Amino acid sequence: MSDEELKQLVASNARAIQAMQDARVEERLEFQETIGRLEGNIIRLEDNIRRLTDIQAGMVNLLVSLDEERPTVLRRLNSIENKVDRILERKDRQE
Repeated sequence: MSDEELKQLVASNARAIQAMQDARVEERLEFQETIGRLEGNIIRLEDNIRRLTDIQAGMVNLLVSLDEERPTVLRRLNSIENKVDRILERKDRQE
């Protein structure tokens, strides 16, 4: 191999190595951007999970409250039903 051919080969190898290094730097930047987006998505998912957990806890509290109030509501409905029955009985007696 001649001296000139050797210089061309070295120059060609140097360009190839530089291109590979440039590509590696670009890939690393893209990877870091992707990691940043993923971290942002994870944070948003965690926030959404917290919100959903809070909503679920609120629903549980509401259901517990309804269960606790159910006897009171049933007593009130029973009382109203009894009053309606008495009114109807009076009306029937008057007729």
